[in-house]
Amino acid sequence: MPTIRRASDADFDAIWEIFHQVAQGGDTIASPPETTREEAYQAWMRTPTATYVALADAEIVGTYYLKPNQEGLGSHVCNAGYLVKSQARRQGIGRAMGLHSLQEARELGFYAMQFNLVVSTNQTAVRLWQDLGFSIVGTLPKAFNHKRLGFVDALVMYQLLNSPT
Repeated sequence: MPTIRRASDADFDAIWEIFHQVAQGGDTIASPPETTREEAYQAWMRTPTATYVALADAEIVGTYYLKPNQEGLGSHVCNAGYLVKSQARRQGIGRAMGLHSLQEARELGFYAMQFNLVVSTNQTAVRLWQDLGFSIVGTLPKAFNHKRLGFVDALVMYQLLNSPT
């Protein structure tokens, strides 16, 4: 199992490498392949409430962030983004980060977690999130411009974490 800890600015070189690799694929995250390092830094390290890294054998192999899905009256629902280095896929890194993020979100006081854009063709992610208790609450027809497949559906997935008071 990977070790998961809060990310620091010193981790960003490794995070950028993973971010850039995943964005170049054009098949799982909305960030375009031409996203700059500075834009990625802002999105991954500055905007989120918290950013984490997953380490295997002292190497950063994955990362995720948590942030409010909306401002104001919707801020009790968090959003998260996950990246796994291609060489570390199918090793349980995503599952470990998913479980960790659910616990962290609860501890940060979020009542629910929502994913706004799970690419429907990313069946590994869809199965993982369903295994971890997420429900598909909506389908956005042709909402993702997949690099190889063109326009494909995106899913909105949701899980209640805590009961609001």
